[in-house]
Amino acid sequence: MTEEKENLDVAEEEKSEKLVKLPLSRIKSIIKMDPDVNLASQEAVFLIAKSTELFIESLARESYTHTAMAKKKTVQRKDIDAAISSSDSLLFLEGALDS
Repeated sequence: MTEEKENLDVAEEEKSEKLVKLPLSRIKSIIKMDPDVNLASQEAVFLIAKSTELFIESLARESYTHTAMAKKKTVQRKDIDAAISSSDSLLFLEGALDS
């Protein structure tokens, strides 16, 4: 019975890994770096990974909109900065990309 449970856990983990493109193991290790976090369930790690992917996709789409308006094909740093400045939902990133 224990072997069946392990097989189900492995199958479930493989299925969830296919649903996200970011490495779940890396995200889990980043979560564990926070001293306030004692335990992170696999579901929590999956949700953080999926949320991160959706956030990156949103930022990329918004940045590409500014790239297309400038009639260019390559997204540049100035396009990302313009996307951050023009979108209220991205304003928290203002200055975050400064080197």
